[in-house]
Amino acid sequence: MVSILKILKSRWWRFPVTWWWRSLPLRVVLTVFVASVLVLVLGGFLLMQQATIGVIDGKKETAKNDARQAVNTAQQQLNAADLTGEVNVDKLLLDLATGFASRAEQFEVIIIARGQMITAGNAVANSIPLALRKQVEQSNDLLMTSTHINYRDMRPSVAGLVAGATLTLPGTGRYQIYLMFPLTQEIATLMVLRYAVVTTGAMLVLLLTFIAALVSRQVVTPVRAARRAAESLASGNLRDRMKVRGQDDLARMATSMNYMASELEKQINTLEELSAVQQRFVSDVSHELRTPLTTVRMAAEVLHESREDFDPVAARSAELLQTELDRFESLLTDLLEISRFDAGAAVLNLEEVDLRDLVRRVVETNARLAETNHTEIAVRASGDAKAEVDTRRIERILRNLLVNAIEHSEGHPIILIEGDDVAVAIAVRDHGVGFEASQARQVFHRFWRGDAARARAVGGTGLGLAIAMEDANLHGGWLTAWGRPAMGAQFRLTLPRKAGAILETSPLPLVPRDLVGPGGARLDGLEAPAPLALTSPPSGPRPSTAAETTVSPS
Repeated sequence: MVSILKILKSRWWRFPVTWWWRSLPLRVVLTVFVASVLVLVLGGFLLMQQATIGVIDGKKETAKNDARQAVNTAQQQLNAADLTGEVNVDKLLLDLATGFASRAEQFEVIIIARGQMITAGNAVANSIPLALRKQVEQSNDLLMTSTHINYRDMRPSVAGLVAGATLTLPGTGRYQIYLMFPLTQEIATLMVLRYAVVTTGAMLVLLLTFIAALVSRQVVTPVRAARRAAESLASGNLRDRMKVRGQDDLARMATSMNYMASELEKQINTLEELSAVQQRFVSDVSHELRTPLTTVRMAAEVLHESREDFDPVAARSAELLQTELDRFESLLTDLLEISRFDAGAAVLNLEEVDLRDLVRRVVETNARLAETNHTEIAVRASGDAKAEVDTRRIERILRNLLVNAIEHSEGHPIILIEGDDVAVAIAVRDHGVGFEASQARQVFHRFWRGDAARARAVGGTGLGLAIAMEDANLHGGWLTAWGRPAMGAQFRLTLPRKAGAILETSPLPLVPRDLVGPGGARLDGLEAPAPLALTSPPSGPRPSTAAETTVSPS
């Protein structure tokens, strides 16, 4: 349990990636969601930017008009002041500032007179930017800029606008007046607008995602139905059909799928009927040929035994007749065996045997054939090789593989290798012409030949490897082939020790071990360990778990 959790933690990122690539609705919904968020964020940003610019520009225009009107009013009051006698400028400016106190909700007023600050409201003088004060000192126009307004009553500072101008009191001098307009109402308006934009955007994203989920579901549901129908057809349920709803493209796709399934059912039924007729024909012909073949063989044996009394031509004809009858009987036997496999009537007679004994028996049986072809057969066995098998069928597999190796060895040594693990494996190696890698499966087809123009040294039916594959499958084993042009071939038979067991690995590699170095190497993407097969018995003592036999022409 702990190891599983560790694997999940170390590979946690594979789950969302796998889910992403396996779910079309998920990709559609997430894509629409991300695209909607990006569009709404960009649109909301542009909307808020334009709204902020519009509100601030409108406030600036209004504040400038109010400030100009207030400055003109203040200047008119100063111009109308009685300047006869002793003039109290401070009192005059204080009265002027007090007159603006009634408009404190609109703006705050600060008048700077001879180093003194005369205020109407709670704003403090540090709210006025120094740059603006310098510009007002040197200009007679109304100037405006942005600022943060600070208050004496400890209220939080707010963004605002400050306008500055000069007032002139005839005969006394110039005085600076600043009017500060807080943007509290405008900021509140923009906050309400921002909240509305965010809320509306979130609702739109959710609605668009929901709509995308509905649309993807409408599209994916028929596609999934088509997938399930295709899988059902592939499983052999040829009568399954899709439900057709409507007349849109998806409905036409379902109609096409149903038409394809119907045609496929017809073709498969036709092929099954032809296959049944072919199997019945092969079985009937094979059985019907048994009786005349027996009669012909009896007559041929009589002629063959009396061939010494014939003239040379007749004697040779009797020998050829006997040889061809042997080949014909072998072909007939193979056809009968193939018909049993096709009919599903093949059964196993299991017993626990030592496969080394079977290998030794097959090698001894074909020793004369090897001698005729000037071929040396080296057998190496390692460890226990007992397994529950049908002796007759395994001997037939080994005989087919060995005879093919002798026929295609081109006079080179043939290696018969046996290995063991939880399963038992036997590999037959030849150094003949080999075959292309793409033909590794075709060699087990019925009547297949790598080179149809190549003459046979040993008469064969073309069904040996096909029957060997059927026998291996009947045991729940593997029969695989490896070959390369001019490098020979190797056939590997892997059998489970216990009948019914499921194979996972083979004790022997598929690539011949004699093609790689002592340290092991890779050939065609397959791992191959150090060499094991030998062409002649090694010198020195043998381990107790290994045995080697060499059969060579005398």
